Amino acid sequence: MDKIEIVQGDITRMEVDAIVNAAKNSLLGGGGVDGAIHRAAGPELLRECRLLGGCDTGQAKITGGYNLAASHVIHTVGPIWSGGSNREDELLASCYRSSLSLALKHELRTIAFPAISCGVYRFPARRAAGIALSEIQTFLRNYHGIDKVYCVCFDEAMADIYRSWLVEE
Repeated sequence: MDKIEIVQGDITRMEVDAIVNAAKNSLLGGGGVDGAIHRAAGPELLRECRLLGGCDTGQAKITGGYNLAASHVIHTVGPIWSGGSNREDELLASCYRSSLSLALKHELRTIAFPAISCGVYRFPARRAAGIALSEIQTFLRNYHGIDKVYCVCFDEAMADIYRSWLVEE
């Protein structure tokens, strides 16, 4: 699907309408992608996030992008992997649907996702990539208005996992 591109790089440098933040429930910053986005966006992002009242796992909320190249940040809270029997797949899929729905609602045409839950939340990378790409493809087939979705992988190993999943489809 030509509307999806797998890239290896730093999501905070993506020149898109929105980048997705793999956030904690508090939305107040943390480590990994979350911390990098907060540092790059500047203190205004934290101030706006404080007004949002947190976010449930599987859901998403939107803020401005501040010092980022992206005009918006869509914050979504991925599930913590605990073996697969606690609705982890369903919650991860919901992260992608919720984020894409917000992008569509706000008329954002380009969006960049990290590998949600694949860092400290320990979601198995190959499984997460399959869920991510399946949800993105289904959404793009069913809704129009989003021109390009980037799956931004921090390292080449994760990018290869995403690319191999796309080849298998």
